[in-house]
Amino acid sequence: MGTSEGGGGSSGSGGDSGPEEKNVGSSRSKFEHSGWVYHLGTNSIKRESCNRRFLHIKGKYVMMYKRDPHEHSGTKPIRRGVVGHTLKLEELGCRKVNDGDLYVLKFSNRLDEEKKGEIGCATAGETRKWMEALEQAKKQAELELSQTSNTRNKLSKESEIDLERQGPRNRVKRYASGLKRLISIKRGESLVRRSLSLSGSNKNVEFCEGDVADVIEGHEWKCVRTLRGVRIFEDASIYKGNKGVLVKAVGIMDVSPDSAFEVILSLDRHQRYEWDALTSDLELVDSISGNSDVVYGSYDPRHINRWKCKRDFIFSRQWFRDQDGAYTILHFPAVHKKKPPRSGYQRTKVSPSTWEIKNLTTNVPSNGGRCLVTHMLEVHSRSWSKWKNNQSSKFEKTIPYALLNQASGLKSYLDTKYVPNAKPEEPKHESSSSSSTSSTTVSQNEVSSPTSEYEEDEIADQFYDAISAYSSSDDDDSDYDDAPLDTKGSSIMLQTASFSNPNRVPDPCADGELDPLSSPITVDPSQLPGSMSEGKSESDTNCWTSPNGKGFMIRGKTYLQNNAKVAGGNPLLRLVAVDWFKVDNPVGKVALHPKCLVQSDAGKKLPFVLVMNLQVPAKPNYSLVLYFAADRPIAKDSLLERFINGTNTFRDSRFKLIPSIVDGYWMVKRAVGSKACLLGKAVTCNYLRQDNFLEIDVDVGSSSVARSVVGIVLGYVTGIVVDLAILIEGKEQAELPEYILGTVRLNRVRLESAVPLES
Repeated sequence: MGTSEGGGGSSGSGGDSGPEEKNVGSSRSKFEHSGWVYHLGTNSIKRESCNRRFLHIKGKYVMMYKRDPHEHSGTKPIRRGVVGHTLKLEELGCRKVNDGDLYVLKFSNRLDEEKKGEIGCATAGETRKWMEALEQAKKQAELELSQTSNTRNKLSKESEIDLERQGPRNRVKRYASGLKRLISIKRGESLVRRSLSLSGSNKNVEFCEGDVADVIEGHEWKCVRTLRGVRIFEDASIYKGNKGVLVKAVGIMDVSPDSAFEVILSLDRHQRYEWDALTSDLELVDSISGNSDVVYGSYDPRHINRWKCKRDFIFSRQWFRDQDGAYTILHFPAVHKKKPPRSGYQRTKVSPSTWEIKNLTTNVPSNGGRCLVTHMLEVHSRSWSKWKNNQSSKFEKTIPYALLNQASGLKSYLDTKYVPNAKPEEPKHESSSSSSTSSTTVSQNEVSSPTSEYEEDEIADQFYDAISAYSSSDDDDSDYDDAPLDTKGSSIMLQTASFSNPNRVPDPCADGELDPLSSPITVDPSQLPGSMSEGKSESDTNCWTSPNGKGFMIRGKTYLQNNAKVAGGNPLLRLVAVDWFKVDNPVGKVALHPKCLVQSDAGKKLPFVLVMNLQVPAKPNYSLVLYFAADRPIAKDSLLERFINGTNTFRDSRFKLIPSIVDGYWMVKRAVGSKACLLGKAVTCNYLRQDNFLEIDVDVGSSSVARSVVGIVLGYVTGIVVDLAILIEGKEQAELPEYILGTVRLNRVRLESAVPLES
């Protein structure tokens, strides 16, 4: 495993001590990560509280201190715990805490959602680093869980969270005293000075796929101009002359994706004055969630001569980070009751747009990394064609031009403020316990077995319990044509659908997954009806089909050597039916319902059925249930067999989904994305293995980011075509190349067509 620099806490004036390795008792070393965070919770009088704490991870063990133990020898941890294999992590986005903004990370137990805790970080980049550190600690726990029975019994004891069971009563009292001191905070304390942290590694977590899309997109981007080092593209595949065009500005920034994201998202007026000529005067109207808000802005028309009066605008923002560390920010025009039309201002509708920030891994020396920033928007201006051909400057007096200039302004600002190879300014944070600054150290070494130094039974608390969100405290711690652009230029992609083709030959890469000695049975879909009908032609709507895998890019035979991906083949399992249910509350274990097709006579005769239940949060809730059938038994010791009969931890680490909006509004495409996602890492997945089936219940509502994306999709669902591919991730050479397990195409689904699921 590589070494990661930087960290999840603030970097003090003393400088970053850099990466280091520590051997514990032998040549085998442990993963370590430490830094300052803000522990969030509720005190005894139900008031939100926040304390600055030093967190240290070593292997699977976590210690929380009031002071940095590296600077103050002899400092004892106020809490200690274990990162268990059932740990669930979720980024909650930005939250206002005591007049400061923190990026919040929530962690809980997958088996008991009541056991949870939260920490806050100054920047999104620090949150990402703590996510990676906790994932690594979780892997340590999973590794030990897979070892001998003695280790399994020991881990089972460590997972206990009842403090009464951890030792003598005086030990329990000591922990209770530590809990009391977790929550208090001095009134008026300044939480954080928001600053950019340019230190640290951009190394991806192991379950990331990288920056390359995993579907073949239908866009045909053509570079038409350059603006101060930023290239301007238009989508030639959907260009409609005066009716509108999709354009994007693309530039390389010599900063990390985290830093670019912070600048774009910041509402600091003085900072935006330095790079944003249009939306620099912004104010927060409403914070909807940690990943979305509504902002209001005004604009002085001096820079656009044809305006006769001042203009103002309102737009909503949604943002999220992909599993590979890339950021997406969506801007939609909006209205809000707190900001009615203002006297002396004319309300302007700002074009919908997106920001995408991707990491660039290069050998070029840079100040904290490099990233590729893409700003995409719709242009409905008749002067666009002449401007791109350098025949007229009229387009330069429009809002779309001002928006396109934001990318070049951002590049100039970052190039000026963060000069490559110059030492970055050390961000500082105030501390209630000490006036001295702190440093963050990360040592990311080979995962190793535990040592006796951290193995006393007194630290057997789970990590989410060790920083639980509630604790009582008796002694305070003093320490134009604006119609949406139609993107129906995807006919090539639509041709990948398969209509009533039961004789497709599975991808040869899947050879050995099904028993070669068994004769395939004939699967008759007419005996396996679902509530949603199967489409027979491309003109059918509110239906499903099963496309081949040519539109999806999956890991090839040499992926471990050169990251090469190849187009997928025909899926191994056949999609035989789809149910579209309407329910009051999310429903799991659908396969056990007496009227489920798995329980029918025809369903019981199938060698194997994979049931995928996508629980869609809405009002009402929906369940999209996909049934994938095998025509032969699963081969013993195959990757599929290990997935079907394996542990939930193994399933979570391997079950992968690739989404693709092949036809529909471009903003929905950017929101959904086109990268593979390990579902078990993004949302909660529950598994039911019984008889001849495995059911996977995917709780989309368990992630705030997933809920936001689904909310966007449902608003346009009747006008989009969605492709989904599922597969088991290949991580070892023997498991490559990957193969497509199953596919589905959902063609302009109508919400009202969902049928109630009988109780």
